[in-house]
Amino acid sequence: MTKRLGVIIFFFILILTSTFIGLVDLPPFEVSTWTSQQHLVLLASRLPRTLSLVIAGASVSVSGLVMQHLLQNKFVSPNTVGTMDSAKLGIVFVMILLPNAPVLTRMCVAFGFALLGTGVFLLISQYLPRQTSLMLPLVGIMFGNIIGSLTSFFAYRYQLIQNITSWLQGNFSTVMRGSYELLYLSLPLFIVIYALAYQFTIMSAGQDLATNLGINYQKMRLLGIGIIALSSSIVLVSVGNIPFLAIVVPNLVTLKFGDQMKKNLPLTAYFGACLLLICDIIGRLVIAPYEVSVSLIVGILGSVAFIGLLLKENRG
Repeated sequence: MTKRLGVIIFFFILILTSTFIGLVDLPPFEVSTWTSQQHLVLLASRLPRTLSLVIAGASVSVSGLVMQHLLQNKFVSPNTVGTMDSAKLGIVFVMILLPNAPVLTRMCVAFGFALLGTGVFLLISQYLPRQTSLMLPLVGIMFGNIIGSLTSFFAYRYQLIQNITSWLQGNFSTVMRGSYELLYLSLPLFIVIYALAYQFTIMSAGQDLATNLGINYQKMRLLGIGIIALSSSIVLVSVGNIPFLAIVVPNLVTLKFGDQMKKNLPLTAYFGACLLLICDIIGRLVIAPYEVSVSLIVGILGSVAFIGLLLKENRG
C-alpha cells in the first residue's frame, strides 16, 4: 500500500512539475494573483502539453509491449519493423497530394501505410532464420531504412524535407489546445488491448498453443498489428516520432514484473508516461530558457538502456 501511494505521489509530482515550469512563470502557490496571460498559458499550452506527454508516453510503450508479444521478440517495436517509417511515407504522400488535408485525414492515410508496411515486413519475417532474437529487429531496421529513403526522396523531390524533419521529430513545445486532442483516440485502444491481453499473452507462446486453446491466431495477430499501427499513427501525426521508448520500457517492466501481459499493461503505461515526462522536463531545464527536443533526450537515455539490454541478452 505504501509503495502504491508513493508511485501515485511521484506521478503527480511529475505532472505538477511539467505543468508549472517553463518560460512563462506560473507560481503554483499564487494562483489568485495570476494575470489573464498566465491563465491562458496554463489552459492553452501547459495542460495540453502535459496531457499529451502522458498519453503519448503510455501509448508508445504499450504498443511496444503488444508488438513484442505478437512477434515473440523482445527487441521489436513500431520503430524497428517499419511501422513508423511506413506511416511517415503516408504522411509525405498526403502532404504532396492533399497539402491542406485535415489532421484526421493525415492520420487515416498514415494508418493505412503503417498497416501495409507492417504486413509486408511480417511476410518477409517468415523467411528469416530465428537463431538469435536480434535478427528480426535488425532486418526490420534495414526494411525501415529502405522506406525512409523513399520518404526522403519524395520529400526532397517536392521540397518538403525541412517541413517533414521538423514536424515528425518528437517535440512537445508546439503542443497547444486544439492541436493534440487526436491523442485521446489512444485511450479506447488501450481499453481494447487490456480486454485482449489474455489472448495476446497466450499468442506469445506460439501459434500451436494458441490454436489448441481456441484462439484464431492469424485473426488476432492482424487485429493486434492494426491496433499498433493505428496507435503509432495517432502519436506520429500528433507529436512526432519518439525513439526507443517502445523497446526499453516494456523490457524493463518485464524484467522486473514477469511476462504476464495483463498485469504489465498498466505498469508499462505508467512508466512510459513517467519517462517521457522526465525527459521533457530535462529538455526544458538543461539549456533554459531554450528547449531540447524530447526525442533527443529520450534517444540518449533510451540508447544507453538499449545497449544495456543487449549486453544482458548477450551474457544470457
